[in-house]
Amino acid sequence: MKTIGMIGGMSWESTASYYRAINEGIKRELGGLHSAKICLISVDFDEIEQLQREGDWTRAGELLASVAVNVQAGGADFLLICTNTMHKVAGAIQSGIGIPLLHIADATAQQLIDDKIDRVGLLGTRFTMEDTFYKARLTDKFGIEVLVPSPANCARVSGIIYEELCLGAINAESRAFYVQQIAELAERGAQAVILGCTEIALLVQQPHTEIPLYDTTSIHAEAAVKMALTDR
Repeated sequence: MKTIGMIGGMSWESTASYYRAINEGIKRELGGLHSAKICLISVDFDEIEQLQREGDWTRAGELLASVAVNVQAGGADFLLICTNTMHKVAGAIQSGIGIPLLHIADATAQQLIDDKIDRVGLLGTRFTMEDTFYKARLTDKFGIEVLVPSPANCARVSGIIYEELCLGAINAESRAFYVQQIAELAERGAQAVILGCTEIALLVQQPHTEIPLYDTTSIHAEAAVKMALTDR
């Protein structure tokens, strides 16, 4: 079994979901008392969020790249960045290490392709919804058309993530707003909706809507399980 490297803490709430999902996946596949081999470094999200707000992505990339070096030194065979948004600096992180980076958008896109979905809605932080690093990867590399909410609704979607979900707050009003956004994306032609922030699945799950939801935390974790057990 390969050792899974993880950069977590962005936020710790979703990192806990990763840890559980990966270990449950290994137990499912191997049975008995098996659990995942993991090397995890959890960062202080306040430092990262401040750099996000300031638009200092260079410094954010340098910070996470240094963390990745330490994860590799701890024995990791490949790396997960346990957040969608910070894949904006995935290139800086990958360039500083000698192990593969399992990109969250690639894992999600592969699942969409397997399910024959080529037009999808995307919910996440404003950086993920508005910048090109995530949407363009889905479109240019995998041929998947990506739809996002209006600018005003993007702002509220993102605000709920930072002001509520990252703090562990789950509000029914916010869930209703997200479900409304999912429905509107479907009305515009989305065949499914990506929960493109690892906290969103804490608020919205499949029973809340008939529109297929793609939980990136679950998908990324499952891809990590498969990679860890390949050529074991």
